[in-house]
Amino acid sequence: MALVKYNNNSISAVTSAASMPSGAMTHIKTLTASSSATLSFVNGSSDVVLDSTYPIYVFKFINIHPATNNAEFQFQGDTGTNTNYNQTITSTVFGANHKEDGSEAGLSYFTAFDQAQGTAFQTIQSNVHEDDDNGASGTLTIYNPSSSVFVKNFISTTNSQQSDTSNLTHNHFVAGYFNLTTALTRFQFKFSSGNMDSGKIKLYGIKDS
Repeated sequence: MALVKYNNNSISAVTSAASMPSGAMTHIKTLTASSSATLSFVNGSSDVVLDSTYPIYVFKFINIHPATNNAEFQFQGDTGTNTNYNQTITSTVFGANHKEDGSEAGLSYFTAFDQAQGTAFQTIQSNVHEDDDNGASGTLTIYNPSSSVFVKNFISTTNSQQSDTSNLTHNHFVAGYFNLTTALTRFQFKFSSGNMDSGKIKLYGIKDS
């Protein structure tokens, strides 16, 4: 096969880049916490899109910092104009940890944070510390929330430093589903106690392949 070499004249001859594919992930909205009790993404509000435009939605958490020590970072969803955030969830939660000095490491299933047809806020990262240099970061993916046929699957992976005494990295893995076939159009995030002092949550949509 012949090798084609491009130069400045070749590039300058390009008149259109329309055929070049755009990125599959599209940024929709960023919310910034500032002593916030909750952060909510609502379809149709403040330029938020949570409908059939995208089959997959991804939330990115960046240094979500709690005001209260050892608080759990949580989320829930809701439908239409409902604002109770109490949809039925079945979920699994496990985590890996490793201490700074190497004296402790483990992998555990967390029965305290899973749900079996529960309606509580789902914990996606536990024991987030309030020190100024601590916070939770990670990703939550929601699959086809606008479907009127399927339940709504989700998967989350997050990490934080756990408490000021144990000083270990704590990696949480959470998966489950909202057991309903009505479209989910809003998601809310909060800590189990206290406010979100600081941090960002970014919402992205992923296009069909």
